[in-house]
Amino acid sequence: MPCVRTVLCLLAALAAGGAVAFFGYCVYFDRKRRGDPAFRRHLRDKRRAQHQKAEGLGAQLWDPAKNEKLQELFLQEVQMGELWLSRGDHRLGVEHLSNALLVCGQPEELLKVFKHTLPPKVFEMLLHKIPLICQQFETDMNEQEYLEDDRD
Repeated sequence: MPCVRTVLCLLAALAAGGAVAFFGYCVYFDRKRRGDPAFRRHLRDKRRAQHQKAEGLGAQLWDPAKNEKLQELFLQEVQMGELWLSRGDHRLGVEHLSNALLVCGQPEELLKVFKHTLPPKVFEMLLHKIPLICQQFETDMNEQEYLEDDRD
């Protein structure tokens, strides 16, 4: 029994020593890397590029003219959906409501509202339409990116 206990103690000591050595190795090379002027320059350039990219995206996302147009499109699609549903044409109503979901800033909340306000049959049709709309949106976005690449 003492042999097993001794072997286990030795293994534990070796494992602890290895962990300390590995930690020391990590600390040493991390300090060496951080002290390197080329690394600092690269890190600074990378942060600047990310910051400029984020500013550009932020300007695109919060463009008031685009936001206003999206809001108008959203309201128009909801109104058209309600109009077609009131006329009894569920297919066109669901088409317009799914378009409204696509441009909505909070689609989960809108789906909750639709769940409580739409008849179950129409809501189910809308749920079946969502993957198709998302797929069409991705296709349109890829085509738009392709066209933009051709212009450059």
